[in-house]
Amino acid sequence: MLPDSEHALNNQVWVSGVGQAALTCCSTLNRCQDSDGHSTRAPIILLSEENIIALSDSTMTATYARPRTASANFLPAISTMASSYKGHYPLNVFRQSLMMPWRPSTYYKVACVAPTIAAFTNNVPGHNETKTVQIPSNRTTLLTRYSPQDWYESNQTSYRESESYRHNAEKLRADTVRLIQNKENITKKTQFETNKNLGERVNDIMFWKSELAHETEQMIGETNSLIEVKKRLERALTETEGPLQMAQECLYQREKRIGIDLVHDDVEKQLLKEVECIKSCQERMRRYLNKSITQLASNRETQHELEQDISDKNTAYRIDGKCYQLRNTSDGIGYYRGIDRVDATISVPESWAKFTDNNILRSQSERAASVKLRDDIESLLNLTSNEMWNQFNNLNVSFTNRISETAEAKNKLQTHLAKTLQVIFQTEMTIESIKKAIKDKEAPLKVAQTRLDERTRRPNVELCRDPAQIHLVNEVHELDNTIQILQQRLKDAEDTLQMLVHKKSSLEYDLSVKANTLFIDQEKCMGMRKSFPSTPRLVGYT
Repeated sequence: MLPDSEHALNNQVWVSGVGQAALTCCSTLNRCQDSDGHSTRAPIILLSEENIIALSDSTMTATYARPRTASANFLPAISTMASSYKGHYPLNVFRQSLMMPWRPSTYYKVACVAPTIAAFTNNVPGHNETKTVQIPSNRTTLLTRYSPQDWYESNQTSYRESESYRHNAEKLRADTVRLIQNKENITKKTQFETNKNLGERVNDIMFWKSELAHETEQMIGETNSLIEVKKRLERALTETEGPLQMAQECLYQREKRIGIDLVHDDVEKQLLKEVECIKSCQERMRRYLNKSITQLASNRETQHELEQDISDKNTAYRIDGKCYQLRNTSDGIGYYRGIDRVDATISVPESWAKFTDNNILRSQSERAASVKLRDDIESLLNLTSNEMWNQFNNLNVSFTNRISETAEAKNKLQTHLAKTLQVIFQTEMTIESIKKAIKDKEAPLKVAQTRLDERTRRPNVELCRDPAQIHLVNEVHELDNTIQILQQRLKDAEDTLQMLVHKKSSLEYDLSVKANTLFIDQEKCMGMRKSFPSTPRLVGYT
């Protein structure tokens, strides 16, 4: 914050020195915001190019150091507008206005200061308290927040809104009087019609109760019969779990077969077929079980509807009689908020009578459907029992055939393994004889090469290419060729031995595979299948 004396000096620019130039200033009013968010006007002083050059030639000390007496143009702030005059020029207004970027909020924080008039006048050099000098520039740079036009328009808007609200209130009062009279007439007429209809309604309720009671007794007897058949079906469905787990366990055990024996053979096909057959039977049983459950639910629902209809008619008789006796002066009446939004138009007198008749017809229809369902369940139990037993026998035949094939393959593998072991022994003997033959050719080759080496030491003309020299060279070549042929043959024999050994391992592995397959099919699978349930158990009698 600048001292008050500097605020007084900053309101005008003093230019002194050689070559003083006249300053051309233009005050432009620009909008900025104060701390309360209201719009104020901040001054911006624009200088011509010559004035800026003149100012740059003179030092700031020469410009501002000289004191100045109070100017006769200074004007004090008006008392009613004093709160609006919050801004004064900064110390270096020219340099700051030229260098600072155009940001109104930033400029306002730098430029806006609110000194008091007393402090301002006391710090001005040569100021006389009895004679106050006023500066006009303060009046032009600090303005109010709203204009008189804004004030006038705001008042007019309030007047118009007040007149509109009064007019609407008068209109609403007149409409309300007419509305009350109309609704009173409608209420009396509606209540009279309601009393008449209630009186007629009470006489029609007691007719259907006796018809409903007879049908309820017959429905209870049919429901008990269907429950007994349903229990048999549940027992039969439970018995099918054993054969299904047996077939699935056989499939699981056969997955433990190794290598080539993990084949999709006829046994596996029959096992899958048996699983599918049992699941199909279970599915049909569950379907009929669900039908029986649904039928029982329908029977009970029908029975409940018959009983509920009787109970509803008793309750309706009591309620309608009470409602018929109610008047506007009766005790026990009160408000029930939201009851008018309940849709009470479920039926009309024709549909109300038809409803009870439909309940009786539906009960008869459900009883007929229940009898038919019991017959279908009996047929299903016999059919599923025969299907599962036929598939059980077919699968056992397939198991027997597959076990015989596996045992025969195992015997043949044992024969081939014995022959392979004999050939391996013979090949090993051949390899040993080849190695001995190669070793026997080493000494003749050494002799021939030694002779050639010694003959290279013959002097001068004695180095003759005679028949002995030619024969020695041919002998060395022949021995080298023989050794190479024998080494190649040794390599072939060793490769053959490796193949035989590999085949021996393969045969031994195949034998272990066949032994594992026989153990799974003959011991585990056929052992489990001895506990297949009997026919009486499959039809649900035990």
